[in-house]
Amino acid sequence: MGRYNRQKPQKLAEKLLQIRKKLGLSQNELIRHLNLENEITQSRISGYELGTREPSLPTLLRYARLVGISTDILIDDEAELPFEKK
Repeated sequence: MGRYNRQKPQKLAEKLLQIRKKLGLSQNELIRHLNLENEITQSRISGYELGTREPSLPTLLRYARLVGISTDILIDDEAELPFEKK
């Protein structure tokens, strides 16, 4: 059996970075706000923001809840964050 290569969201990394910047948090502060202190490290957040790693679905849900948006907005490349610069 082969692995299915799914299409990855192209704007996810940018959106996750924008969320952190909008909240005015460092990567370590973001981890605390996401209540993930015992699960992920600053280097993992950096990987999410650089697009070299993808967060798990539960982590994406935490990001979305933190800013009061749907996870759809995070993963849909055509959707914009409600506070994105035009």
